[in-house]
Amino acid sequence: MSDAEDKFDDPSGLNDAKNSPRSVQDTVIPVQLQPARHCLLDSPGSGGSKSAAEMDGPGTQTDFPDGGLRAWMVVLGTAFSTLASLGYITSWGTLLKDHTPSSIAWIGSLQICLVFLPGLVSGRLFDLGIFRLPFVAASVLLVTATFLVGQCTQYWHFVLCQGLATGLGVGMVFGPSLSVLGHWFKRKRGAAMGLTTIGSSIGGTALPIAIRKLIPTVGFPWTMRILAFILLFSLSIPCMTLARRLPPKRVSGGLFNFRAFRDSPPFTVYCTGVVFLFLGLFTVLTYIDISAVTNGVSPDYSFYLVSITNASSTVGRIVTGLVVDKSGAINFIAPTTFLAGIITFAWPFAKSASSLTVIAVLYGLSSGTIISGLAIPVFLLGDVSDIGRRTGMMMTFGAMGGLFGAPISGAINKASGGFENVGYFAGSMLIIAGICMLTTRHLVLGNLRGKF
Repeated sequence: MSDAEDKFDDPSGLNDAKNSPRSVQDTVIPVQLQPARHCLLDSPGSGGSKSAAEMDGPGTQTDFPDGGLRAWMVVLGTAFSTLASLGYITSWGTLLKDHTPSSIAWIGSLQICLVFLPGLVSGRLFDLGIFRLPFVAASVLLVTATFLVGQCTQYWHFVLCQGLATGLGVGMVFGPSLSVLGHWFKRKRGAAMGLTTIGSSIGGTALPIAIRKLIPTVGFPWTMRILAFILLFSLSIPCMTLARRLPPKRVSGGLFNFRAFRDSPPFTVYCTGVVFLFLGLFTVLTYIDISAVTNGVSPDYSFYLVSITNASSTVGRIVTGLVVDKSGAINFIAPTTFLAGIITFAWPFAKSASSLTVIAVLYGLSSGTIISGLAIPVFLLGDVSDIGRRTGMMMTFGAMGGLFGAPISGAINKASGGFENVGYFAGSMLIIAGICMLTTRHLVLGNLRGKF
């Protein structure tokens, strides 16, 4: 029996971990090993409890570097991958400025859905040790689709190229990037994740402005070609720097591991919360500039509200990286999810450019913390060998909310003639998501105190 297994089976070692937890992971694992709380770490479908023990065993292959040149190069690669994925797709409204808000919302929702839906496949491939080939192929697809968007002339062309092909490419790039971090960081996962998601903030801030400036100057086709070359450069960095660190392990369960939900109530509740989160999270980003124009704000200024939101989210993501490793991910992002819900309630009542700017800044700060910390609890609710599949299942649930959130808000706006009811709907979804996060925390810790 290995040293790791001895530690796992030794009650004294468990009590030591429980009395003086060294990290978020050390806090969660002992709680979930208690007989009264059988969660994902104990289920055969998650890879078995032996591997969970090995995660903390001295001298095992799962000792995490948590730093060093190679690990931080991985963070650099993931930051560029999020710039070229999430950062890029936030500019779809700029690309289709001549189409109706409803048309733009459907393409945007399709993209958001496909960002997360392929995570189920890419995550499972990642766990099996297949990473580089799908990642490179997805990068090629994303760059090629961007070149082709420049040749689109009809709405269905945009649906195929910007919605379907771009969404699939982004999805196969984004999901595995997050899973890679779980191989290189443990105690500093929050910091690594915060730095990673800064890339999407930079992309979401700079690319829409670049598109708006380039189209009148060089025309739409050449604007898309320039964007494609930017993506080509950005994606070449993760293609060179990202790599798995741990060998693949055979774990039970298929592509979609239903046993994970049966055996882990915390994981089930958390994924349910992600559905509600994505139903409401992208509404303000999709419609804040449209609501500004409706209230008489100059289109030249209202355009920048989305960029202001993305820019301020950078601060939220940096703060998350600095805080969550010490406080616990849910301890931090649950309150900011409630804050985002309150701001969403207030957004429709902002009528001037200044008040809408305040909404954009505050919403960017709160939503940035959510995006940065969202995957960290999933990392902690199971074995590192199953990290890709768990992340993929969570992202698949989020895809359903992302697909229908913005269109539902658009339908509410059309039926009511205003954005007040849209704010009530989206804000309520965020509040419910926050409640699900706190419920997950309670199921894991069983009390009001503790780091998770």
